[in-house]
Amino acid sequence: MAGLKKYGWGTLAIELVMALIGLLFLIPFYFLIVNSVKSFSEILTSSASLPSHLAWNNYSRAWDITKFPVALRNSLVITVVTNVLLAFASAMTAYRMVRRNTRFNRLLFTVFVAAMVVPFQSIMIPLMKVGSTLHLMNSIPGLIVAYMGFGLPLSVFLFHGFVKSIPLEIEEAARVDGSNAYGVFFRIALPLLKPMFVTVMILNTLWVWNDYLLPSLMLQSVSLRTIPIATFAFFGTFTKQWDLALPALTLGILPIVVFFLASQRYIVEGITQGAVKG
Repeated sequence: MAGLKKYGWGTLAIELVMALIGLLFLIPFYFLIVNSVKSFSEILTSSASLPSHLAWNNYSRAWDITKFPVALRNSLVITVVTNVLLAFASAMTAYRMVRRNTRFNRLLFTVFVAAMVVPFQSIMIPLMKVGSTLHLMNSIPGLIVAYMGFGLPLSVFLFHGFVKSIPLEIEEAARVDGSNAYGVFFRIALPLLKPMFVTVMILNTLWVWNDYLLPSLMLQSVSLRTIPIATFAFFGTFTKQWDLALPALTLGILPIVVFFLASQRYIVEGITQGAVKG
């Protein structure tokens, strides 16, 4: 009863305002889904209204033109492999920096933090030259290597703060029991890093899956196109095929929306715990 008495008009007003703000953020999804089943002429004349008839063939045409299974496979391979490599590499790097707090490791961490503020546009041309020299262009492994380089600074930064919240006494007890450095990390530290591990994977998944610029620079073959590149084929200089682009966009965001909704609770948990003692 005491809890019910605290609920007043002020709380109700705040909840209504938050609900309205939430609805505002859902408006783009409304336009996307509703217009994806309209004809091209109806999209231009009445984009905000409900469709007069459902043009489901838009999805089948977009599926065939974009070769969606191939684009989906490429996006999945790039996203999954990049995520796994980034998560493990950044976790081990941050763990080593925190547990071996030497001058070199502190300097290296400063370099990682500084790399976060370097704009991608300033290194596009050098990246293309280096990628061409190392034969990384027009290949999925080359693109994954590039994502590793751009994703490590933020991932290491997040893990670095989280590792500080892990009690050192637990690891010392494991060493007393005879566990080596690898055993301490994989059996003790890594399970405790699960919230941040999932948080880093979520953030990197949203970034890699939706990224257009880097794949467009490094992948030229049609068979290597990701979903954002395949969708961009509907936007030309003089024409924009909205009746096909919107279904392709809907198909492209559906996997990432499902993934985000299934694991979003780890984001707040991971970032909050990572701020402790950091």
